[in-house]
Amino acid sequence: MNNENKSVLRKITDKVYGGLDMSWRNVILFAVGTAVITTIFLVVPIFKDTSFERMGITFEAWIFFAVIIMANCKTPLDSALKTFVFFLISQPLIYLFQVPFSSMGWGLFGYYRYWFLLTLATFPAAYIGWYIRKKNWLSLLILLPVLWLLTSDYVGCFRSAFRHFPHLIVTAFFCLGQVLLYLYTFTENLIQKILGFFIPLAVIVIMMLIGPRMEVSGTNYLPDELYLSENAAVVMEQTDKAKVEISQSGEMPVLYVTATALGEYPFSIVDGEKTYHYILVIDENDNGSTRVDIIRAD
Repeated sequence: MNNENKSVLRKITDKVYGGLDMSWRNVILFAVGTAVITTIFLVVPIFKDTSFERMGITFEAWIFFAVIIMANCKTPLDSALKTFVFFLISQPLIYLFQVPFSSMGWGLFGYYRYWFLLTLATFPAAYIGWYIRKKNWLSLLILLPVLWLLTSDYVGCFRSAFRHFPHLIVTAFFCLGQVLLYLYTFTENLIQKILGFFIPLAVIVIMMLIGPRMEVSGTNYLPDELYLSENAAVVMEQTDKAKVEISQSGEMPVLYVTATALGEYPFSIVDGEKTYHYILVIDENDNGSTRVDIIRAD
């Protein structure tokens, strides 16, 4: 297709997803820039509990950045290396920039373990992801997991916005926009675009019908300062609504929490002859966001 016959939108997508100079210098600048912006959204109070704060917590913005990098690399290996380095620089910088503003100080890096594992996963993911540039059925197959994640996000955020408008409405439209943008850019015919939109949506709807009404998971610190040995264990009443595990022992222990219902769930940590009692609290704040808190029970 001649450039003169292309629509304005097609010219823009061709430039953003294939026409940018993704040199090593620009990858590094891109990583530092996104880290600075993310830190601002995380530490400035006005952004708390908004769609902007989610940039430092969830995936949707980082999917957007990663796809831009992959689409502008020359080879699969180039895509893998540059995407990996982008995350290797940006994620720890976000924690580093937050240290002066956080009461946790350097303890914030306890959360980095999760993002480091994701950073390692970007290498094979970006190697495979480079092939979305082919704009064929293979592109759609590679995109489907990403489309599913984004669909899950925009469905959940639209539901939240419906209950507590306008909470997360920006994230909802951002994720929906990414789905439509990637289908427009990386698929070649209408059938692929329709399948790419409705298959992830159908999976999400089915999961909502047969799965738990809510699900939250993530890492949390204990509310007090204590040292846990590697032999420490969580003791909790048998329930399918909540689970607590120790994901990191030592001076700054980190717990991994999963829950499928609001409520309070007592649990204990036994470490040798010592026992510590806590309550896991799962509730909603005024904006409708699910809040996870751990309080000392003794």
